[in-house]
Amino acid sequence: MAMSAGKSDDGPMMEINTTPLIDVMLVLLIMIIMTIPIQSHAVKVDLPQNSNSPAPIVDTQKNKIYIQPDGVIQWNSVAVDDVTLRQYLDASLQISPEPELHFQPDPNARYEVVDRVLAIIKRAGVNKLGFVGNDQYRADF
Repeated sequence: MAMSAGKSDDGPMMEINTTPLIDVMLVLLIMIIMTIPIQSHAVKVDLPQNSNSPAPIVDTQKNKIYIQPDGVIQWNSVAVDDVTLRQYLDASLQISPEPELHFQPDPNARYEVVDRVLAIIKRAGVNKLGFVGNDQYRADF
């Protein structure tokens, strides 16, 4: 029983139908969302490149950095601080050919200490770095 007081029902409808407009806008929105690239958090790591040169001579001297759970840094089983570690790294870079550096943090070592030591190694310019003991984390992932 609704009544329209001022309108005549015989005339043309003056309102625009917005349903098709909304449909088109939703399709465009979905297309835009699909074309946006997925964000990925990447960590830049310099990996060794393949080359056609002969394999390098195997080094007989290998240095090992171990990080204990309490944050103590060890260089070949001797506790060192950051400055001494950098001095040892600089001295090992002077040897020709450069000896391998094995890096093995304890699974319970704090990330801040591991990150700090990796930054020291990177600033020293070590080229032969290997992560030892990664197989212990295989069950975690």
